[in-house]
This record gives sequence, structure tokens and C-alpha cells, in this order.
Amino acid sequence: MKILIIEDDAGLNRGISFALEQEGYETFGAGTLREGYGLFEREKPDAVILDLNLPDGDGIAFCEKIRSREDAGAGCAVLMLTARDLETDEIMGLSSGADDYITKPFSVAVLKVRLRNILRRRAADRDADEAAEHTIVSGDIVLDLKTFRVTCGGREMELSMTEFKLLQYFMEHKNQALLKEQILGYVWDEGGAYVEENTLSVNVSRLRRKLGKDRIRTIQGIGYLWEEG
Repeated sequence: MKILIIEDDAGLNRGISFALEQEGYETFGAGTLREGYGLFEREKPDAVILDLNLPDGDGIAFCEKIRSREDAGAGCAVLMLTARDLETDEIMGLSSGADDYITKPFSVAVLKVRLRNILRRRAADRDADEAAEHTIVSGDIVLDLKTFRVTCGGREMELSMTEFKLLQYFMEHKNQALLKEQILGYVWDEGGAYVEENTLSVNVSRLRRKLGKDRIRTIQGIGYLWEEG
């Protein structure tokens, strides 16, 4: 895991770097914002330990700049170090997007714990976001596109791949009237050219029975509609 340390006190910079390397981190040190930003662009660190008072500017501006990005900057952890101990300074630092804030002098042991906690929270947030990207929810029905698992009211359901795709299509278009041709084209083949006429209705009936709730409403002469539960 890569850690960028932007601190103009060379001795402190080296000391933090040494301590973190003992924990297995890969570190990069910079003494100015310009140098730090160059390393940030090149190395794409997982976290930045950032001093606020630097020779060529303010660390708050650096934090705001990387937080405005949509790539590595948004997901990078930021731990601010500063000799400023006013409450307003801490508020400004955290408001700029920092995950945590430590005033000097500080214990390196505390810094390591704070950094570890930040990285753990960030990892948990990423896992939660990834899970959400692969999940479709409608009422008490949860469909996992990554594992192909479906739960209804917390109970796991056994679905065939056809039933899974059919349920996915309904849930992705909840409260929308879907033509039979649209459903056949998605679940089987374009236009359902090689599917028997009653195939869709049979699979809808099976899905209704397994769900135990009739959320699939038949629209006569048109198709079906998934009603949000």
C-alpha cells in the first residue's frame, strides 16, 4: 500500500517514512506541494499524510484539489498534520476533505493507528459501493448480479438462469409496462424468434410461484409489469 508524505521538515518526513515502512507500507516523501503533487500523479497513493504549512502553499488547497478529481483523488485517504491547534483550523482541514487531523507534536504510534483506521474505513466503503453496484433491490427481494443469488425476505431462492434473467429484467424496469417482445429479446434472443409462444408465460408462472407474491402483473394483449413491493 502506497503512502505519500508531504512534510517540509525533512527529519520528521524521514521518521514517519521509516515508521510506516516497518509496518509494510511503501512510502514517498515530498517537501513541497509541487513535489507532492508530482508524486501523487505518478504513484497514485492510497493515502497522503499532509502538512498544512508548506513552503509553496497551504495543504488545504492540495486536499481540495485532489478531492475534486474523479480518479485516484476521490478515493485516496488524507491525514493532515499541522502545528495549528485552533478549532477553526481543524474544521477547515476536515471540511476540505481530510479524513483525519493530527496536531503537532504527536505520537508516531498514534499516527499509525489513525492511518490504519482511515484505510480500513475507506476499504469498507469501497466494498459497500462495489456490492451496491452489483445488487438490485425491490422491496424485500435482493438480486446479486455477481454471485447470481436471489433472496426474498432474507430467504435464498433457487432460480434457473432463465428465471434469474427474467427477474433481473423485471426488477431493472420496475413499474414499467414491458412488451412480450422486449422480454423475449432480452431473456432468450432478439425478438424471441426461436421461442415457443407459451415459453414466456410458463416462466412467469414459475417465477410467481417461487416468489410467493404476485408482483408480476399481466397486461392483456401487451405484456407484463413488475410492481414495486
